[in-house]
Amino acid sequence: MKKVIKTEDAWREQLDDAQFQVCRMRGTERPFTGEYYTNTVPGVYHCVACDTALFDTETQFDAGCGWPSYYAPIAEELINEVEDRSHGMQRTEVTCACCDSHLGHVFPDGPPPTGLRYCINSVCLRLEPRS
Repeated sequence: MKKVIKTEDAWREQLDDAQFQVCRMRGTERPFTGEYYTNTVPGVYHCVACDTALFDTETQFDAGCGWPSYYAPIAEELINEVEDRSHGMQRTEVTCACCDSHLGHVFPDGPPPTGLRYCINSVCLRLEPRS
């Protein structure tokens, strides 16, 4: 996998304000507002910043948390998990392994088969529907 490295200005030109705030500044979108929170269209979610395929709708489930949730990425090497102690919490941040964009967080309260809940911001993703 080729690493995508750009200047902050290049990212600002490529991404809209909401995408830049979440992907590059590690923000979050408001719960229950994201485009893919209740998606029912089958397909593959790609990183909005570098187009890497990250999650398949087959692993998406309704966690009731307000963000799209998945029990597994397409492949473990496509994401990085980083300790996050911001906001007085201890969490595991999920970033795109190709471009280091912030995607969301992963929690150990998901369904089988992994028991994980990848809680991902819709604004970080682009759905490519299956044909």
